[in-house]
Amino acid sequence: MEAAVQRLNGKQKQNVEIIVHVDESLDEEQRNELISMLEQDEAINSAEFCPLRYHLMLVNYNRHMLASHQVLGRVISQNVHAELIGPV
Repeated sequence: MEAAVQRLNGKQKQNVEIIVHVDESLDEEQRNELISMLEQDEAINSAEFCPLRYHLMLVNYNRHMLASHQVLGRVISQNVHAELIGPV
């Protein structure tokens, strides 16, 4: 049991959640495509747009595998203008 708790604690320490501001007004299909693309990356655990604030996206990623500017780069690579706001 203790080993399982240590693994969970270790995983939590390596995961970081950031907020990305998307400049464009994306429709639901575009938002879903962007989220799907990001979640295909093994270093990204989850990505989601804030309900009713579709210009803000929360991205949870492994900080040992990616840096925040690399997460932002993945968003921008999809022809989306965006800025990193910071950690949650």
